[in-house]
Amino acid sequence: MSLPRFLDIEYCQTDDSLFPTAIAWSLADGQMKTVVIAPDESWLPEDGDLGDVDLRHLEEQGVPLLELTRELHEDLPDQTVYVDGLDPDEILIDLIFSAVHQEAPFEIAPIAELIHGLDTDTLEDRRRQLLFEEGLEPQLPENGVYALLLLAKEEGYLEDL
Repeated sequence: MSLPRFLDIEYCQTDDSLFPTAIAWSLADGQMKTVVIAPDESWLPEDGDLGDVDLRHLEEQGVPLLELTRELHEDLPDQTVYVDGLDPDEILIDLIFSAVHQEAPFEIAPIAELIHGLDTDTLEDRRRQLLFEEGLEPQLPENGVYALLLLAKEEGYLEDL
């Protein structure tokens, strides 16, 4: 049986720019992939102000966009991928795929579309509580995906993690 898929994106947002810096997603077996994203030149602001984002780290450690989109195509084809619904995930996914002149091979939906018994605020409160209980840093995308997996498991959508 294929498990629901989850995704979380860390991003840089300044007055002049918004772009993804790291992404994590779950696979059909509940495993996760996480990558730092090498930014496209067009994403970078003219003034070079990226707040507290380390551009050198992104450029040196980041996965090229073509490689990232290839992996996403392999791992998430024709899937509905669930996100926490708080971040501009659809915009960030569009940025990734439009930079390589492709369309995303999956649809993004908020976790509330998977878990019907709880309202959005309750889901977010529980997600934050899980992050805290597990001692996870909320800004890391792999922790965001793990919290969504735990939430889905609690609600009976996953057998084992």
